[in-house]
Amino acid sequence: MRARYPDNDGYVERNGAKIYFEVYENEGPTIFLGQTWQTAHSRHWKMQIPYLSRHFRVVTFDPVGNGRSDRSDVRERYMAKEVVADAIAVLDATNTETCVAVGLSMGGGLVTFLAALHPERFDGIVPIAASSPWAVPPLDRPTVNQPSPAKPGVSPEGWEKDNPEYWLIDWPDFVDFFFDQCASDPHSTKLFDDLQGWALETTGQIINYTGTNAPSFDAAEIEVAVRAISCPTLIIHGTGDRVIAHESGAILQKMIRGAELVTLDGAGHVPMGRYPVKINELIKNFADRVYGIQRSQAEWHIGHGRTKRALYVSSPIGLGHARRDVAIADELRGIHPDLQIDWLAQDPVTRVLDSKGESIHPASAHLANESAHIEAESGEHDLNAFQAIRNMDEILLSNFMLADEVIAEGQYDLVIGDESWELDYHLHENPNVKKTAYAWMTDFVGWVPMESGGEREAFVSADYNAEMIEQIARYGRVRDKAVFVGNPEDIIPGTFGPGLPLIKEWTEANYDFAGYVTGFDPVGLGDRAQLRAELGYHPDEKVCIVSVGGSGVGAHLIRRIVQGYPEASNTVSDLRMIVVTGPRIDPSSMPEVEGVEYRSYVDRLYRHLAVADLAIVQGGLTTTMELAASKVPFIYVPLRNHFEQNHHVRARLARYRAGRQMDYGEIDPDSLAAAISQELGREVDYMDVETDGATRAAAMIAELI
Repeated sequence: MRARYPDNDGYVERNGAKIYFEVYENEGPTIFLGQTWQTAHSRHWKMQIPYLSRHFRVVTFDPVGNGRSDRSDVRERYMAKEVVADAIAVLDATNTETCVAVGLSMGGGLVTFLAALHPERFDGIVPIAASSPWAVPPLDRPTVNQPSPAKPGVSPEGWEKDNPEYWLIDWPDFVDFFFDQCASDPHSTKLFDDLQGWALETTGQIINYTGTNAPSFDAAEIEVAVRAISCPTLIIHGTGDRVIAHESGAILQKMIRGAELVTLDGAGHVPMGRYPVKINELIKNFADRVYGIQRSQAEWHIGHGRTKRALYVSSPIGLGHARRDVAIADELRGIHPDLQIDWLAQDPVTRVLDSKGESIHPASAHLANESAHIEAESGEHDLNAFQAIRNMDEILLSNFMLADEVIAEGQYDLVIGDESWELDYHLHENPNVKKTAYAWMTDFVGWVPMESGGEREAFVSADYNAEMIEQIARYGRVRDKAVFVGNPEDIIPGTFGPGLPLIKEWTEANYDFAGYVTGFDPVGLGDRAQLRAELGYHPDEKVCIVSVGGSGVGAHLIRRIVQGYPEASNTVSDLRMIVVTGPRIDPSSMPEVEGVEYRSYVDRLYRHLAVADLAIVQGGLTTTMELAASKVPFIYVPLRNHFEQNHHVRARLARYRAGRQMDYGEIDPDSLAAAISQELGREVDYMDVETDGATRAAAMIAELI
């Protein structure tokens, strides 16, 4: 799922091929994100579009040969003159009179040619890691496009694969090699996966067309034109580029009068994918200078006063974060009565916040939807949570860039992030942008590979863990307080990966422990019979509540449970089943079964769960721990391939001796009826769940105010 979709898109046809373009409308001037080599399409700008399009109009397009544009089989269609003409055709089709143009690699050369040949259309250019006739390869890269050494029984090695003949022989192998060089920065597995995937959307034959052509411009003439470029120019190049040497950027700077060169120390060939915060800021600030834009920070008109102010960022992936965060916020206000708390949050968290009268920051409306993304990644009671979060990279970055602006404008004394992955990751990647005290909270530590993911997922999850460990070792000061919502005994055994520390040992060294935060005290709910009557439950009926959380992932589980209700009601007399679908599942889309009641959203659901005779839920931590705290029998069904539910949550529930775990495949009418009969009203011996977690967490965080 994208962080932002275009407002307009379409095709322009030129010289026998259709070119697909997208327009992200804005009242400001235009930033034109040009094509790169045909090994990628316009999605290579996915980390720039959401941020830049909040400040500028943005136009981008797919090159002929990839994406949604045509794959021409005419070799000459891929010549440099054709590529330049395609870009101008897109500008014309999108009514873009002038713009700032940005290009990566071959696209860096493209925007340079565009400014040289059509100076009236370009107000400024940003070549990134530009490939041009004057570019030079790194010292360890031989001259490109050598004749293929492919002979019977002999396979090319390394840069020998970089030739048009070999692209025809084994395109996937070249892709693996080449993009390993492009994504050479440490911990770039996601960037590599993206680049590889985009390249495999085209063919070795198409790229052969692009690699065997002369530039099609007279070298002397184009050099004269480039040296005459007069528009502002920002050249960006990394010193760790294994494809185009950093020296190439310096050469281009000397050719263009007044050009600025920003050197990224150690960065590889695709910095806009690996270091997007830095690149986004460079592009935006450059375009602001070009157009003389001076931006006011009072965009959201939040009053500043002299009271202490905190920004609370609560993860929308599950309603549980919201309930515990509200409990912690209440405790914080008890310690600091004058503390004003603004919330940067999205649905379904905002429903909880609204019901509590909390102050939701108006910028929340601009957040990219994380819950919808998680649903889009899910299958039938199946969610690879690790891969889903990896694939949410552009959404997380978009939300971080927004949060960074909100924090700057709001002059907050404290920022609190409850599993706000975007904040924590990008603050550690960019510690220089930290603006105030920062507290981080989580209820699990460590990405765990699922067996179904094979060797690749095991490698990638270990790499993610290693990156986190390195970030904390280098920039531990970013987290002024790290709070684990639980106890040391809740940490799963084992290591973060081969050669990495023990999870428990490392977590104990880097976190403070608040104990679990339920957000309520079961004792404070009062007499069970009285509360049961208040909520509309009769003394003699046996109440079974089915709840699947705040996302739409639980729809399949609901259907299976509901289908088993008739058999269960035959086994258990006076069985009343109430299904809480959550705010993102329409009850009308669920099967109608006599005796089953549907409710979309139930405020303070924990009160209903506390008086139920049985609950059937997913394997999420919040709901299962609420049931454990209330000593209610429950069946939980972890999502398949969800590492947190199948490892972290299951281990914690086992420690509390809470709940009965069932696999999704076991949920059929007969087995469900038997399980309901066995668990309904059963005397439980759960370990007590602490009730002071919110108080302890707030006390830790309050030290920062």
